[in-house]
Amino acid sequence: MSAFESAAADVKNLKAKPNDQELLELYGLYKVGNGEDFAAATKPSAFDFKGKYKYNEWKKRVDEGLTPEKAQEKYIALVEQLKEKYGF
Repeated sequence: MSAFESAAADVKNLKAKPNDQELLELYGLYKVGNGEDFAAATKPSAFDFKGKYKYNEWKKRVDEGLTPEKAQEKYIALVEQLKEKYGF
């Protein structure tokens, strides 16, 4: 198991749920780090607020030019911060 996969598993076992902004950041970094194709993603409807926030976070990471490798590094670092903040 890679460090990225391990971090993805660890985040599910935090003692408390991260706030919405932290969850969005995790989502965007995970999608890029996992190498998912943003160009193939369907934009959510105007009434799908949760989907729209997630889509926009993913788009923000893609627009930054974040590589999958860099996204994985950032994801792992964020998970470590959250483990300290919320307990594991």
